[in-house]
Amino acid sequence: MKSLAELAKIKEKMKANETMRHDGERAKKIVVGMGTCGIAAGARGIIVALTEEIAKRNLEHVTIAQTGCVGMCKLEPMMDIIAPGEEKVTYVHLTADKIPKIIGEHVVNGRIVKEFTIGAYEKE
Repeated sequence: MKSLAELAKIKEKMKANETMRHDGERAKKIVVGMGTCGIAAGARGIIVALTEEIAKRNLEHVTIAQTGCVGMCKLEPMMDIIAPGEEKVTYVHLTADKIPKIIGEHVVNGRIVKEFTIGAYEKE
């Protein structure tokens, strides 16, 4: 990603592929840190990978959102998965190749991928 025009294209693609259905109990929200630290660490690529994986799996009840810096720059790129009735899970040091596993295990099957979470990082 080298320009704002490319980011605008991704945004439009995301809107076209959005699969969120507002039915409360099943809705999952994925929030990606897109502050300058996140972008510098590769968050744009994470957004692209998420969009592609969700579209490929034709997942409903999932949306992708962005947020600014959350103050943990050394853990970027990072994202939260928020599901009603569950605690927020924060994934850190993300790469595009980790996204299919996180979507498959956590979003689809409800199993947290612990080795990619902030909890695993804190134990190191």
